[in-house]
Amino acid sequence: MTVPIVPGFHPDPSICRVGDTYYLANSSFEYVPGVPIRRSTDLVTWELVGHALTRPSQLPPSEGAANTGIYAPTLRHRDGLFYVVTTNILHPGQLIVTAEDPAGPWSDPVPVPGCDGIDPDLCWDDAGVCHLTWASFRPDLRGIASVPIDPATGATLAEPRLLWNGTGLAAPEGPHLYRVDGWWYLLLAEGGTERGHAITIARARAVEGPYEPAPANPILTHRSTTHPVQNTGHGDLVECADGSWALVYLGVRPRGKTPQFHVNGRETFLAGVDWVAGWPVVDEDRFPVAPADHSFTDTFPAAELHPRWVAPGAAPRTDWTGPGELVLTRALLTRALDEHWTAVARLDVSRGTAAFVVRIDERHWYGLTADGATVTATVAIGPAVHPVTTVAAGPVVSLRIRALEPPPSGPFREAAEPDLVELSVLREDDRAEVLGTFDGRYLSTEVAAGFTGRMIGVEVRDGSAVLHEFGYSTGS
Repeated sequence: MTVPIVPGFHPDPSICRVGDTYYLANSSFEYVPGVPIRRSTDLVTWELVGHALTRPSQLPPSEGAANTGIYAPTLRHRDGLFYVVTTNILHPGQLIVTAEDPAGPWSDPVPVPGCDGIDPDLCWDDAGVCHLTWASFRPDLRGIASVPIDPATGATLAEPRLLWNGTGLAAPEGPHLYRVDGWWYLLLAEGGTERGHAITIARARAVEGPYEPAPANPILTHRSTTHPVQNTGHGDLVECADGSWALVYLGVRPRGKTPQFHVNGRETFLAGVDWVAGWPVVDEDRFPVAPADHSFTDTFPAAELHPRWVAPGAAPRTDWTGPGELVLTRALLTRALDEHWTAVARLDVSRGTAAFVVRIDERHWYGLTADGATVTATVAIGPAVHPVTTVAAGPVVSLRIRALEPPPSGPFREAAEPDLVELSVLREDDRAEVLGTFDGRYLSTEVAAGFTGRMIGVEVRDGSAVLHEFGYSTGS
């Protein structure tokens, strides 16, 4: 598997099935709305139907600092209700929201206090008791912990206990419990979410344990290989409608010269699973996934945003003065989905200043800032914020950013960069005035650090701006 089923910054996938339909949730970190929810009938093509956390009562506004907010969710279905359990890292404990329809509306959160940590999971035993399992940060309970709870109130029904802390690799996390053929199976992510990432599993006859590890652990990893997809881990199993099994997991597509750089964040991949002698065996090539065209053009015809649009810290703040006249007073961003792409924004900045940007976070971005009289190309790499080129331009501008394939260079004719990011102003004669082309490695996770990926969109610096049209196309 080299093509993700959900590309771009979509880490920590969790999956469940209801009838013939599959549902998928991902981490969202500082971006709001939080926890994107997708639907599929074939496991390969997915439709974004909404988000689980859309209101301040569910996700209190924050400053939107990088790598805060919503960490790994688990998505489950039981007795007519969908459940999402997740962590807001800014608030201790876990939270549970429910919905009859995964497109929403979702309930206000039910907090589960006293369970400090990340990566919560829900499962039910044969008696119908719900068990919360998570990677615990409590000093007296370090590791993969579990406790029976009442999911309607968040009350714990016993003392938490440790289950199994993995095979000895770093950072055991991402637990999921499953009941299969009389066994309890505990799936973990280990090795950290970087190049050493792996999926391991253990089983027990009782939910409390003791858990015995699979003899072939890890059941999935690409560490120390030349596979084009790296950092594979944080998986979730699902039984398919035909009785077979599948696994969703995260991975990255690093490029460029060693140590290589991944720029679009951790993405969601798919594999098949066979059960052999009581253990899952992963088949990465079972589901062929063809590269998709993710192109779209948004002219903002109505007073409701497509769910692709998000903002750091709080939901996008927008107003409409008419079709194609979306008034912005803060950021409006969407995920970069491809290795090479083109994005164009048509803006009116007669009432303010705005930047058309591609960013990893507030400290790592390239962009075109328009103030009604000029457009300035700027690169921000940590504390180094450098205006590169300024050209004259009026209050209504069309700005373009492209992620380009770099040419071979160096003595071995390899591409040193993951890509090149080109910033341009589009003039009325359809001519692109290129203000600069920059090494994409500085907008990578390896440079910026953290857990997210590239976002593209408009950030209002002062006053307001009108976004008339935004176009994204696969390829450059």
